[in-house]
Amino acid sequence: MKVIIVGCGRVGSILANNLSQRGHQVTVIDNDPLAFEGLGPAYKGNRVVGVGFDRDILIQAGIQNSDALAAVTVSDEANVVAARTAKQVFHVPRVAARVYDPHKAEIYRRLGIATISPVAIGADRLAELLTFTHLDTKTSLGSGEVEIVEVSIPPGLEGRMVSDVDVPGELLVVSLTRAGKTIIPNPNTSF
Repeated sequence: MKVIIVGCGRVGSILANNLSQRGHQVTVIDNDPLAFEGLGPAYKGNRVVGVGFDRDILIQAGIQNSDALAAVTVSDEANVVAARTAKQVFHVPRVAARVYDPHKAEIYRRLGIATISPVAIGADRLAELLTFTHLDTKTSLGSGEVEIVEVSIPPGLEGRMVSDVDVPGELLVVSLTRAGKTIIPNPNTSF
């Protein structure tokens, strides 16, 4: 994949190195040429100095042939402008933006921009860590309507089948881990 990353701070540089190591062609845009030092010597992708939502800078970065763009600057507004430009003007298939303000993130999601809000994710995770629960939430989907949790099987369920605990629309067993190996169970798999 050809990926453009707008912003070369902590998240941008880690993302750029991660994707580059996976074999993707990565171009990072940042208006501060010193920011590229965070990429380190192992990074072999491209660097473009400029404003990440400027049309000419995006063209210089190769946006016409890009498969994805991630906007991860420190500015919610710059991230959304870059993301919308990529999506609506250049028709980049995969576009995502980091948005600190959870309220703005929801608005931008409604505009068709995939967003991640570290503030909302962090607050939710801290709340989970601080409140008592016997379930270990691994991730939430949507706006928290669906949670993937990990739980040890109580002795009373040993020998029972997955179909015995599945409750349509409420609870679904999606994986089982035994002796370090994880499988996707079917309804007849026993605990």
